[in-house]
Amino acid sequence: MFKTKIIISSFILLLAGLNLSYANTESESDKNPLPLDELRTFTEVFAKVKNDYVESVNDRELLENAIRGMLEGLDPHSAYLDKEDYRDLQEGTTGEFGGLGIEVGMEDGFVKVISPIDDTPASRAGIMAGDVIIRLGDKSVKGMSLNEAVTLMRGKPGSDIILTIVREGEEKPLKLTVTRDIITVKSVRGRILEPGFGYARISNFQSHTAEDLRKAIEKLKKENEEELTGLILDLRNNPGGILNAAVGVSDLFLDSGLIVYTEGRIKDSKLKFTAKPSDILREAPIIVLVNGGSASASEIVAGALQDHERAIIMGEQTFGKGSVQTILPMNDEAALKLTTARYYTPSGRSIQASGIKPDIIIENVRFQSKVDTKTGIVKESDLSGHLDNGQKQQDKKSSSKNDKKKDDDEEPSLVETDYQLYEALNVLKGLAIHMKKVG
Repeated sequence: MFKTKIIISSFILLLAGLNLSYANTESESDKNPLPLDELRTFTEVFAKVKNDYVESVNDRELLENAIRGMLEGLDPHSAYLDKEDYRDLQEGTTGEFGGLGIEVGMEDGFVKVISPIDDTPASRAGIMAGDVIIRLGDKSVKGMSLNEAVTLMRGKPGSDIILTIVREGEEKPLKLTVTRDIITVKSVRGRILEPGFGYARISNFQSHTAEDLRKAIEKLKKENEEELTGLILDLRNNPGGILNAAVGVSDLFLDSGLIVYTEGRIKDSKLKFTAKPSDILREAPIIVLVNGGSASASEIVAGALQDHERAIIMGEQTFGKGSVQTILPMNDEAALKLTTARYYTPSGRSIQASGIKPDIIIENVRFQSKVDTKTGIVKESDLSGHLDNGQKQQDKKSSSKNDKKKDDDEEPSLVETDYQLYEALNVLKGLAIHMKKVG
């Protein structure tokens, strides 16, 4: 009992020291006396748990749990990272880590999927943004901390875990089996959709994402054999990542001006990021695709390009994570992930809990069948005895080429596989035509 009293007294002194040192950084109006009654309550609870709990718990574990609870009570994104959690976070920023490949948060005591990462076990198993996980294997998620849930989802590569999820539109919970794997995330992918029109997909923002996107766009230019007429930047289901990566990506398309700024209580949280010359696309039109799974760094990019009128934002309202987390290393290789600021778009908009509203809203529609365009409408070429157009040989070659393409490539059309992307391409074509006409 004497030992416990010494520990408790030391802990009070530690809290007092921390509080006083922090108070020195605050304005006079923010200074408050130590909450002595609450500290007494804490020490009383600590002593009772230490002495009366059914099993013995060491002091370190009790204090770490107290710290976790203190941070988790602030907001969904602040957390205490022990040595293993901190290492996992560092691995995640470089693009390789173990697990399911899923970005999650807490909502009403359950784990909510912000978005699955492209080409990972979670996306292949059919996990979708907005899914609410209620069971992990045979364990209920209710009452777990986010870190505990994430720890359960991690495991030996090749092992399976059954996720029980609730999905909007489904009458009953779904059970999906996901096979754990080593996740190596390639954050940028690109391709030519049609001659002149490029497509770049960013799945998350890592330390090298901006440079990878630059290389991907240069590659698209080479494939196109000239400058791109327009680009679609796909940020759907992109949960975010590193702030500097979002700034770097935005900077690729802007010549000057503010990209994003942050505001917090301490001096180090007040930052401004501005663009440097020059625009990698030379003012060619851009469409940015977003949805409810686009969060944080994705919203910074979309907000910056929208405010500068550099791109048209299309899709669905974004997630609405407008806060900045700072990693604060501590002793024993642990760290705090602490929300230290809110970020704002160049026009001063806060995205926190509101998100980015697209310029053009497009729901994620899926076509189940293809309309037969060969029936119903009679054209001139269908009339008996119609005149030829005088380019018979050329038409025959073109027809033969198209028939061969159909025989060789029976892939479904873009309108069937990705309606939002299909509409974005149509708008991009319209912008390109308009810009060509106005010079």
